[in-house]
Amino acid sequence: MTENEKLVMGTESEALLNGASARESWRIFGIMSEFVEATERLAAIKPAVTIFGSARTPPGSKYYELTERTARLLSDSGFSVISGGGPGIMEAANKGAFHGKSPSVGLNIQLPHEQAANPYQDISQTFRHFFARKYMFVRFASAYVVMPGGFGTLDELMEALTLIQTGKARKIPLILVCSDFWQGMIDWFKETLVNEGMVNPEDINLIQLIDQPEQVVEAIFKHYESRPFGPLPNERELMLNL
Repeated sequence: MTENEKLVMGTESEALLNGASARESWRIFGIMSEFVEATERLAAIKPAVTIFGSARTPPGSKYYELTERTARLLSDSGFSVISGGGPGIMEAANKGAFHGKSPSVGLNIQLPHEQAANPYQDISQTFRHFFARKYMFVRFASAYVVMPGGFGTLDELMEALTLIQTGKARKIPLILVCSDFWQGMIDWFKETLVNEGMVNPEDINLIQLIDQPEQVVEAIFKHYESRPFGPLPNERELMLNL
């Protein structure tokens, strides 16, 4: 390769790198716009409960029907219900809230193999970036209700649990519904994580196992008996640094 050919290749490589850098810089503005738009649209939905769960749960199954009943009770009790906007448990959560008294909110995500948003959304917001969407799940929730699910549900559960455990988010009810499904994981937390010193014993108390929809609503109201649903001034400052 001649010196001229090397020079040309170097120039082309530099141009490609500069172009990629420019695109990455402009991408930041797209992320900022997602945060601004979503924050403005969701500002009026408080108090709200975020419901997580599997996208693969079919209508008519016991988990679907349990989620729908839970969401309906929450909606009729004055809570907006937030889900990921897709099928399965997300659809059941939106459906229950949609037929209730309070707004049904879907935080949809664009995926390579896109699935249609479920039709039970009073407020529908679509995201391109997972972390912007996850922030909104946390930012507007007065409680998390976690139904049976797979890797995605576990990811959302662990992120919420970690934020509360480390003090990066305010302490709110974190409720796992269907003790038969979740008990093995809780036992492993106690027998392995606690015994190995990976977490403190009291960290397990951040989680509640509940089976009945009425008990879910009761547990949330009990948590807020002596305080407002929204963040206190010190918690509001804390959440600015999520």
